[in-house]
Amino acid sequence: MKRVLVLLILAVVLAGTVSAQSLEMYYYKQEIQAGLKTLTDAFTKENPGITISLLIVPNDADATMSARAAAGTLSEILEMQSYSRVFEYAQKGYLVDLSKAPVMAKVIDSAKPAVTWNGKQWAVPMDFAGIGIVYNKDIFAKYKLQPPTTYRDLERVVKTLSDNGVTPFAGLLKENWSIGHFITMVHTTLLAEKKIAAPQFVADMNAGKTTFGVVDTGKLFSVIDFYKANMDTNAQEMAYSEQASAFAAGKEAMMVQGLWSYGAAIDANPNLNAGFIPFPVSNTASVNKFYADVDSTFGISSQASAPKQAAARKFIEWLATPAAVKIWTRDCKLTSDFKGADQSALKSPFGDLMGTVGKNGAYPWAFSMYPTNVFEDGAKNGALAYVFGKKTAADVIADMDRMWAESLKK
Repeated sequence: MKRVLVLLILAVVLAGTVSAQSLEMYYYKQEIQAGLKTLTDAFTKENPGITISLLIVPNDADATMSARAAAGTLSEILEMQSYSRVFEYAQKGYLVDLSKAPVMAKVIDSAKPAVTWNGKQWAVPMDFAGIGIVYNKDIFAKYKLQPPTTYRDLERVVKTLSDNGVTPFAGLLKENWSIGHFITMVHTTLLAEKKIAAPQFVADMNAGKTTFGVVDTGKLFSVIDFYKANMDTNAQEMAYSEQASAFAAGKEAMMVQGLWSYGAAIDANPNLNAGFIPFPVSNTASVNKFYADVDSTFGISSQASAPKQAAARKFIEWLATPAAVKIWTRDCKLTSDFKGADQSALKSPFGDLMGTVGKNGAYPWAFSMYPTNVFEDGAKNGALAYVFGKKTAADVIADMDRMWAESLKK
């Protein structure tokens, strides 16, 4: 009896050790700050003793997190972009293998490649997102405009808007990540025009068989020029929140962004009547598809102590529950990658995305497959330097090729 009692007491003590933990969650998606707080508060309410503090690093997060990883102080729970960031952290031994975690059986199969490295899953895919044009349906109706399906159509739409004193695009040039998405989105569509799949391009770059300039670079940079020329004159002063607010207020007709931005826009204007379409880079309508893929993922740091890892696993498992999915879709306003998830809280533009992708397919997020520094410095900073006249198109291409080659030597 004494032995049984001792074992029971030990079990209680160990259970307390697992549950009574303070965790830190690093995240980069600034648009879900309020929703993520609601999510973690709901979890800690159900799991007394576990607390989760939130650390946001929205810009140039790689340098910050790499420094912390080198110091052995990574956050216990890590939000990461899919593909390269997950693969890099897994390869460096920063992540806990989640392959046998029960939650992975609840993830839709098509989302798993985004977190699978060396045959194992290292993070939980959370949402499927698309980058394209969020457009104001009321402004389009006022000027009898149809959503453009080709680049010529887009040019005509922009001219009509400009002729009527309407700024076509809400700008965002104060931060580098959005223009980084833009250049890789246009580049990926131009690859498709040459019948080169994005994964094949990445493989060829990794093998030293091609160049970032394999596409029509004249078209690539002319589209960037067109985009900048038709956004707000103060776009270099506009960050994410200013872009979403300006679009929500009806000051501009379109916003080139990920659909995550729609959540911020309707928070500012609940009556916003918006739709979502692919950015039409090509004059062949069938080539224009959404730039869409698994976006954010959650993983567990291998640098965390065993009790903290156990507490983090509780959170990771809880994410697939109906209560968590409801908060994720309702408050974070993001799709869910879990099987059978109730996504009824999402508004019509999400239907535009999922319906179009289901019918026409989508282009994967090539930037998530680039070596991390190539996207962070080459694409983000390179494209921003180009629009500000600090680099030429040739400079950007050369820098991308050089950074890619250097990354393979590390």
